Amino acid sequence: MIQAVGLTSNPRKALPPAVDDVSFEARAGRVTVLLGASGAGKTTVLRLMLELQQGRGLTYFRGRPLHRIAHPSREVGVLLGDVPGHPSRTVRGHLRMLCAATGVPVRRADEVLEVVGLVSLRDERLGTLSRGMDRRLGLACALLADPHTLVLDAPADGLSSRENRWLHGMLRAHADQGGTVLTTTADPKEAARTADQVVTLKEGRLVADQDAADFARTRLRPRVAVRSPHAARLAALLTKEARTAHCSVEVVQEDGNRLSVYGSTCADVGEAAFRHGILIHQLADETGDMGSSAVLTAAVGVVGAEAHVEASATADCTESDTDTDTDDSFDNPAEAEVETGVEAETEGTDTTPPTPAPSPSLPAPSLPSPRAADALSALPPPISVRSAPSPLRPLRYELRRAAGISTGFLTGAAVLVVSALTAVLLARVGHTPQARLLAAWPAQLPLPPAALGAGLLGALAFGDEFRHPALAADRGTVPRRLGMLTAKLVVAAFTALLLAFLTIGCNAEVLYLLYGREFAKVPGDWLALTASWFGLVVGCAWAGVLAAGVFRSTTAGLAAVLGVPVAVVPLVQAAAGNTSVRTAAGLSVRLREVLLVQWPFGGERYLSAAVRLVAQPVGWALALSLTTLLCAYLFTTLRSRVR
Repeated sequence: MIQAVGLTSNPRKALPPAVDDVSFEARAGRVTVLLGASGAGKTTVLRLMLELQQGRGLTYFRGRPLHRIAHPSREVGVLLGDVPGHPSRTVRGHLRMLCAATGVPVRRADEVLEVVGLVSLRDERLGTLSRGMDRRLGLACALLADPHTLVLDAPADGLSSRENRWLHGMLRAHADQGGTVLTTTADPKEAARTADQVVTLKEGRLVADQDAADFARTRLRPRVAVRSPHAARLAALLTKEARTAHCSVEVVQEDGNRLSVYGSTCADVGEAAFRHGILIHQLADETGDMGSSAVLTAAVGVVGAEAHVEASATADCTESDTDTDTDDSFDNPAEAEVETGVEAETEGTDTTPPTPAPSPSLPAPSLPSPRAADALSALPPPISVRSAPSPLRPLRYELRRAAGISTGFLTGAAVLVVSALTAVLLARVGHTPQARLLAAWPAQLPLPPAALGAGLLGALAFGDEFRHPALAADRGTVPRRLGMLTAKLVVAAFTALLLAFLTIGCNAEVLYLLYGREFAKVPGDWLALTASWFGLVVGCAWAGVLAAGVFRSTTAGLAAVLGVPVAVVPLVQAAAGNTSVRTAAGLSVRLREVLLVQWPFGGERYLSAAVRLVAQPVGWALALSLTTLLCAYLFTTLRSRVR
């Protein structure tokens, strides 16, 4: 069950709040619909309930607020807007990726595809789905973790009548199994047809909270829709005949040549038009919407009738008691005035007159204490925006995200082709060192194609998340958790190492086929060169990941990768010169002398190689850039948590 109490959005400058003190309940086993015109505050209410927007109020899902639930996706299935998946990802791949994010078995993707009827479209791309199929996919995403509660914002918007019936059948089946369903709509007929409970909103305020039967009785009314080029004449004739026959018929002239006739039938309207020779273009039975004011008027009328009956009964009882037991009840007329004052105070709600001193025979009226009054008048607690949930299995999620689209494979293939062509051109020109020849790195370029490709793939790791936020579709962002960052860095490093290895292998094979063994021979210091090569490519990939995560853009991530050799390396060279290389010489020996520790298994060589690698200008610049980007990422993460 959902319990919403005092939901109020923050005021917007000089405008009133979009939602003001909305309270209602959505019970389990029932379909509850939030009804209201565009701008009534339906989506704002849902966002306040889901803690996606700042405001005030309380919302309990089966007795617990959403931020107190360990795994919200397993309790509440949400659909706000369209499915924001990557258009090149398949339907099944998108659901399998979300399975890793929610921590459910991967077979659950096939199960929900069968439930929503998308088995035949499981290999279709998200960008090719129609509106109805997109709604089905959104419902599949909401049902993926088998939640108890479904919160859907306008799920039937833009659907055909057949798809609409299917959707409401699915929601009804979920409610019949004991689940809670809360949806929004702007169509009162749809609400009366599909809901068990209708909560009506108007201009951000709660107008009525009714069962579907009461809502249909007070809000909807049968009518006859008439279209005629002589609408005004027909309206006058129908009104005149109704007065003559003393019938309760209401004729409302709509826009253009359209009439709405309440209290009559198609046969009566058609016969009247035929008798007077009036041409009719349309004559049909409809269900008219009386508007939210009709619901409010009906509710006020019921309350007024109950108050009138209660007041009449009280007056009759008072008169009877006065006639029979006047002497027993009061000793003098003054006491009667006191009693009348006490009753007036008890029955009144808005005004409270001064209460005279009660007689000794009557108990003193109980008044609320000041502390209770302060508690009743206190504002609801503020709503803090809940942070986006992190994937429960981040490494598995990142692997499926990266392998689910063809961007990574196409980028890798393009890098291999460009590297091979560059290596062939460098070999033809000549005067190129063997290491640069195998890496396809001309001296005129800041980075080799493999490093640029690895940086681009790293930038896409976070850039695609912000562009197509599948993890936090309702926020337009991605969770900034260290687990997710670690998973992206691990996958980016593995991809970069694979790309670096394939680049060297393909270049060596192409050079061997075209120019012979002389151009494909391995350099003597291959171990240090290999470590430098792998370090460069992995560092560029990590720089792309961190920069895209900080600046929320793939372009910014790739720019950060290019900025390392273009901007940072000259600064490092100007600041340190060649002192870094001289300082790195003999560092392992000095560390052993200071720490009095003998390096096992010849660790001095490896440490010296690592120090010499980092001490190079490019190594220093890359290490400095990675450190700066990592600190910036951690700072933005901590700042978002503090907020």
